[in-house]
Amino acid sequence: MVIGETNDATYWREFERSPVTHSAAHYLMAIDNLRKDFGYARVTDVADSLDVSRGAASMALSHLRKRKLVAQDPRRFLSLTPEGGRLVREVERNFGILSEFFERIVGVTPEVAQVDACKMEHLMSLETGRGILRLMRFILSDPERAAQVRQGMAQLEDTCAGEEQADV
Repeated sequence: MVIGETNDATYWREFERSPVTHSAAHYLMAIDNLRKDFGYARVTDVADSLDVSRGAASMALSHLRKRKLVAQDPRRFLSLTPEGGRLVREVERNFGILSEFFERIVGVTPEVAQVDACKMEHLMSLETGRGILRLMRFILSDPERAAQVRQGMAQLEDTCAGEEQADV
């Protein structure tokens, strides 16, 4: 990978164009989970679920209502709009793909896989998710192939071509 070719505004600004921020994704997922678990979600429930203040939750949810990702009925119960629900499903799908890929293919611990997947779940495109899923299915569909991939990866150095090993 040549850093200079990808370190321009064309790419890094895409991060800011993500349809939902990390925080917003977790607010949407909290509403979804609360409604599944209890049949309802209120601002206080979301705040408790995410371990944030009621004021912070209220402000974040107000922003999500303005974006038409969350609805609130006259009794102040929250629900996801169809678009909010679609985003939750996409983020959850990406989380599943990434965490399984990191654990089963890359070989990191389940804890590291989940933390890293959580950091990336809201940023990954459906196209990339599908590609990772196809790669994972290809590798794991044949136990001999999966063993060869793991063995081959274990023999590789932790540097990219032309780079010196980083002191991490």
